Amino acid sequence: MENHPRHPIPTVGALVEQEGRVLLVRTGKWRGLWGVPGGKVEWGESLEAALRREFWEEVGLGLKAVRLVLVQEAIFSPEFHKPTHMLLFNYFALGEGEVRPGEEILEWAWVRPEEGFSLSLNSFTRVLLETYLEGR
Repeated sequence: MENHPRHPIPTVGALVEQEGRVLLVRTGKWRGLWGVPGGKVEWGESLEAALRREFWEEVGLGLKAVRLVLVQEAIFSPEFHKPTHMLLFNYFALGEGEVRPGEEILEWAWVRPEEGFSLSLNSFTRVLLETYLEGR
C-alpha cells in the first residue's frame, strides 16, 4: 500500500495562448483526458518558478505575461490516475517558442479557445477554459 501524504499537494498549470490559440495536452495521468501542462511545486520553489519549470520540461515553452487566475481543488478526482488531494494553481500566460513535447505528453494541439470544448477535457481544464472565455 502506497503512503499517502497527510496534506494537499500544490500544483501549477496554465492555459497558454500563442497567436490566438491555446495549448491543450493529453496525458496518461489524467486518464487520457485533455488538460494543460503543469505539475507539482517542489520544496522551496515559488509557484511561478514551478510553472515555468514544468512548462519547459513538459512542452519546451517559455512563458511571459504570467498571471494567477484561479485556484481549484481536486480531492480524489476519479479523472486523475490515483487518489490525490491537489490544490491547482491555474494561470494564464503567453507562450514563447515551439512545442517540444516531453515524455508525459501523449498528444498536443493549439486550438481556438472556443473549440477546446470539442475535446474530452478534464473538468478542471473545462472550468479554466470557461474562465478564459468569460474574460475576453
